Amino acid sequence: MEINKLFDLKLVLGSGSPRRAELLELLGFKFEIRKKDTDESFLSDWHYLEIPQKLSARKASAIEVFDNELLITADTIVHINGDILNKPDNYEEAFEMLSKLSANTHEVVTGVSFKYQNEIYSFAEETKVSFKKLTHEEIDYYVTYYKPFDKAGAYGIQEWIGMIGIEKIEGDYYNVMGLPVQRVWNELLKIKQ
Repeated sequence: MEINKLFDLKLVLGSGSPRRAELLELLGFKFEIRKKDTDESFLSDWHYLEIPQKLSARKASAIEVFDNELLITADTIVHINGDILNKPDNYEEAFEMLSKLSANTHEVVTGVSFKYQNEIYSFAEETKVSFKKLTHEEIDYYVTYYKPFDKAGAYGIQEWIGMIGIEKIEGDYYNVMGLPVQRVWNELLKIKQ
């Protein structure tokens, strides 16, 4: 399989996330962004590994593409001790989420869906992230100055809080940013065979 054939794919990113766009660009892809607001609710009996996978598939179903285009959609959740942490609505929610993550290990799961020639294929990738004990002052500083209200779990691993707070990662670092790029690459290689 020639790498150049992979770069010939007409990719569409079904996401408004600047981090996902940046990661696809770093992989060397040219793509169009085509997003559509979709319902991100889920049933309480869904296993946490299923949630982002099903939500990414829902997003893929909602976006129209031509037969020669390959759509990539994704959804990321943070899971800790049976709780799902979505995007915080305000300072208080962000502070509470980071307090929960402090001195704990949590799972970040990104579900990815490809839509190609009217077929949708989905998968999920999980990364375990361990935070040190964060001080009240560290959490306050981060939420006040970085305003992580567009991030699941109220943090960006690539930002200040990740640099000073994360002790250990098991799995794909980029998955925590919102796109498991190695897995995406490997799955794209299968499509082009």
